[in-house]
Amino acid sequence: MPPAVRGYPGSTVGRDGCETGAMPVLDPNPQNSQKKMLLVFGAFLAIFVVIAVVATLASP
Repeated sequence: MPPAVRGYPGSTVGRDGCETGAMPVLDPNPQNSQKKMLLVFGAFLAIFVVIAVVATLASP
């Protein structure tokens, strides 16, 4: 098996230097625990946005 070196014929290293090549940032089909974690983080972000909007509107 050829070594994982950029530019080596038959190498598995992509142009960006990653062995797996370009991969999406978020998994298109996350597992159940990952879905829950993403929902929790999304809820935190939504709460902060609502607080920021209310604070902006309430400021003189």
